[in-house]
Amino acid sequence: MGEIYIAHRNEYTNEVQTVREHCENTANLCKEYAIPEMEDLAYAAGKAHDIGKYQEGFQRRIRGENIRVEHSTCGAIAVGEKYPKPMNLMMQYCIAGHHTGIPNGGFGNDEDNSLKGRMNRTFEDYDAYKQELELPELDIRKWQQFLAADCGRNADWLIDKFTFLTRYLFSCLVDADSTDTAEFCRSTEVVRKLQADFEKCLEKINVQLQAFEVKTELQKTRSLLQEQAYRNSTKDAHIYLINMPTGSGKTLASAKIALQRAIAKKKKRIIYVIPYNSIIDQTAEVFEKLFGNNLEILRHQSTFSYDEKVDLNEDYREAAKIAVENWDAPFIITTAVQFFESIYSNKRGKLRKLHNMADSILIFDEAHMMPQDYLQPCLQGIAYITKYLNSEAVFLTATMPDFEKLLKLYAPANNRIENLIKDKTLFEKFQKCQYINMGKVSPEGLLAKSEKYPSRLIIVNKKKNARQLFQMCTGRKYHLSTYMTAYDRQKVLQAIREELKSLDEDFPDGNIPEERRITIISTSLIEAGVDLDVYTVFRELNGLDSILQSGGRCNREGKRDKGEVFVFEFENEAQNDKMNITQRLLAEYKDISQPECIEEYYEEVFFLKQENIQKNTMHIKCRSFENLPFQTYAEQFELIPDRTCSIVVPRDEKSRKLVDTLRYTKIENEKELQKYTCTVTKKELDELIKQHVADDFGTGIYCLTNEDYYDENLGILLEAQDYFL
Repeated sequence: MGEIYIAHRNEYTNEVQTVREHCENTANLCKEYAIPEMEDLAYAAGKAHDIGKYQEGFQRRIRGENIRVEHSTCGAIAVGEKYPKPMNLMMQYCIAGHHTGIPNGGFGNDEDNSLKGRMNRTFEDYDAYKQELELPELDIRKWQQFLAADCGRNADWLIDKFTFLTRYLFSCLVDADSTDTAEFCRSTEVVRKLQADFEKCLEKINVQLQAFEVKTELQKTRSLLQEQAYRNSTKDAHIYLINMPTGSGKTLASAKIALQRAIAKKKKRIIYVIPYNSIIDQTAEVFEKLFGNNLEILRHQSTFSYDEKVDLNEDYREAAKIAVENWDAPFIITTAVQFFESIYSNKRGKLRKLHNMADSILIFDEAHMMPQDYLQPCLQGIAYITKYLNSEAVFLTATMPDFEKLLKLYAPANNRIENLIKDKTLFEKFQKCQYINMGKVSPEGLLAKSEKYPSRLIIVNKKKNARQLFQMCTGRKYHLSTYMTAYDRQKVLQAIREELKSLDEDFPDGNIPEERRITIISTSLIEAGVDLDVYTVFRELNGLDSILQSGGRCNREGKRDKGEVFVFEFENEAQNDKMNITQRLLAEYKDISQPECIEEYYEEVFFLKQENIQKNTMHIKCRSFENLPFQTYAEQFELIPDRTCSIVVPRDEKSRKLVDTLRYTKIENEKELQKYTCTVTKKELDELIKQHVADDFGTGIYCLTNEDYYDENLGILLEAQDYFL
């Protein structure tokens, strides 16, 4: 009997899994996860990924010797010898990086951690694999045809598609590797998966929609718009566009369409992508209440931890905690940052989810908020997933850019695109407020003007201005900004909702006495998806989409003929291109919410700044398969520019214990700490450190160590509260 080559040892049972068993299991799983066009390549990558474990040094290590042995690169070398370029390159990036992340391609004589640098290293003999593992023959021509499809003769598109498929292959490989390893090494029973019954969910949503009254003109119009969307969604397409005004029932309509498409096309999951953490709580609550036990929702966001959900039963909680790792769940709610970073990362933890975006319905709420600087990568990612991974996408917004044109220009995967709202003549029924340009005002003048209205929302562009206005404001007032922790923002939003509800009940005629009137002062975080209805909105000049989103918080239910949204400017505030365009449109259009005005705005924003849209696409960074900078690109891929720093603020007994654990053990629970963080500039963090009231305890996670530097209404302070007494 020959030597036994061990891949893993179960520390609970002391059983061993051989390299051959693990490589064959991983190959089979990898093939199972992959689309038909990639399954043979995926099988080969799985077969070769741990070939380096046949080295004598690795076998000594797994038998107890305390030595370091690199094994990943050996498999990359083996596929390089077996298969031609560029097929072997795709596998080499994945195999060499299957533990540390897809590396940069590098250059010929590199001695670093790039792919070339790793391939230049010397290794012990691992030829024993040839006695146990046979790498399969592959249809090179068929694979090349799939790679070249839809690229024409455009080398840039070929680079972008190659990098997407490499990340996809990596996703299949690392999830297969992780799954087989976990299955062998586990000590407990297999945790069940999250469950959903899409048919029963669809029944519930139909019952809910049918229960809505259809008596007023607005209610009838809402119903007609929704029916138009349902009717057109029966046509097959890769990407569906739902352009519906604020208050027309987009969320439920999109959920119904997603369920119908998922059932009709036998999709595995629905992924609901939302731009902000602050909106997810509201959306998840709507769906949890509506679908009940028929849908176990997986939430993946930085401010949410399943360990804190005491109302969930234990097996749901454990199933969700595992599903977060690879998105093997039927219904997922996540943020745009999580979604797109799971496509463009190079790391195992993030990319593991990518292959589970296949066979899905993807809903992009507030789709217009995809960042301009990353618009091409975002659109490309969606185009590739829908065209090649058998998924469908729904773009949902009240202010729709010309996505059909943008997709054809920047993501030429020849996707079929279907506009579900072709007739926009009914939009005028939802014009529940008028937009009035106030011009330049002082903070004092703004507050004086706002006092005339029973409930007023003032939205400004900068946190410092929101804080200043709040401190100047008298009477009942609320403040919202990211100077405050998510923990406190949630409490404030709930208090605002209760106060507005109370005002509606106590004063149905809108005649609210001065002592009960309220002022809400916020940054833009309140604009998208936060379900509030105030009497009047004041919005600082910004992009047209932001102005119209803020209008969605005014006269939301159409209780008055017209609400008022005042657009203002502060003296000496710098303006950007979007502000300048909006300012011109305010002067040109009587009603800036008209579809023609929105189209003109996006035409200027997206089509006059094409260099911004394309600048963060992979083909701009590199034009050779061999030198692709996967690691560098991933490190620089920031949908939200990281110009701010997070700081943890102890707000209750639990958060104080978490901070103490961090201080004394250096063990972090970043997920649970997230809801207690607020954001500051680097300069502000440095000032807090200088005053010895912020410390990271050597962990890189900064915490506020003096609670006098935080106010539950104002947020983080640069001077202790005692200074204000």
